Amino acid sequence: MKRDYSLLGEDARRAVDCGLAAAEWYHSDVPRKEMKELMARSDQPAIRDTILLYGLMILFVVLAIWLWPSWWSAPFWLAYGVLYGSASDSRWHECGHGTAFKTRWMNDVIYNIASFMVLREPTVWRWSHARHHTETMIAGRDPEITVPRPANLPGILADFLYLNSGFIELRKIVGHAFGRVSPAVREFVPEAERPKMIRVSRIYVAVVAVTTAGAAALGSPLPLLFVFLPRFYGAWFHQLCVLTQHAGLAEDRRDHRLSTRTVAMNPVARFLYVNMNYHLEHHMFPTVPFHALPRLHEAVKDQMPPPYDGFLGAYREILPALIRQA
Repeated sequence: MKRDYSLLGEDARRAVDCGLAAAEWYHSDVPRKEMKELMARSDQPAIRDTILLYGLMILFVVLAIWLWPSWWSAPFWLAYGVLYGSASDSRWHECGHGTAFKTRWMNDVIYNIASFMVLREPTVWRWSHARHHTETMIAGRDPEITVPRPANLPGILADFLYLNSGFIELRKIVGHAFGRVSPAVREFVPEAERPKMIRVSRIYVAVVAVTTAGAAALGSPLPLLFVFLPRFYGAWFHQLCVLTQHAGLAEDRRDHRLSTRTVAMNPVARFLYVNMNYHLEHHMFPTVPFHALPRLHEAVKDQMPPPYDGFLGAYREILPALIRQA
């Protein structure tokens, strides 16, 4: 049967009736002292990674513009796109948790910059992601279930260029810019936060409109290749990673070990993904900063399923599951 994943539908009511909403979840045992050390925040790792990320972005885009319109510019646009459209999504996520930096304003600045880059209105997604962590993979309660059942395989493939979810987000942002707020958004965004949501959406629309007008005036796609389009042509790495998080795993279970994966990845992938490959540990202990997740993994690995052996190991399970679910 096709499930109702809307936040106001039958499955949402069933989750409340069954006690799945705001339920207590399983947690692995970590000694209090060790957990306190793991939760310690620091500015240094995030400052280092942020300087490296934006430094590489500047380098790649300068080289791409310098070589334009030669095809030699293409590899630099593609590299810039991955940093803009995929690595920025990871920064949006971690700064949204407030754990990337110790200093709050640093989290807020990078969160808002990254939110625009990945086309996620920051107020909506801050509250949406809080609900996602509270009620992970609970149908009708979690607004961020990436692969509802039955699996939409064409939509999943389209999101390697952000063409499915991206246009959904664009419609939402434009709607908010005109003051139209859907009942689903009203379900988890407090009324006091909605004016800010509408104001920021209008800024997003204005920036994209001005960039598009600039590209038309110049008769060149360069402004859009720099600001807007990288979210789409650089989204493939984010989609490759995000499917490893929960796709094909259990729904409606109060144990993250049944609904979330940890995947062993190489250092470059971990940098781009901000250690979110340790996703099971992150969901079980979301207040642990990204730089401490490898240590947390070592502390609880005996209480967890073994990590998947890279992307190949994860997709050996994901692909058959999605095909069956489709």
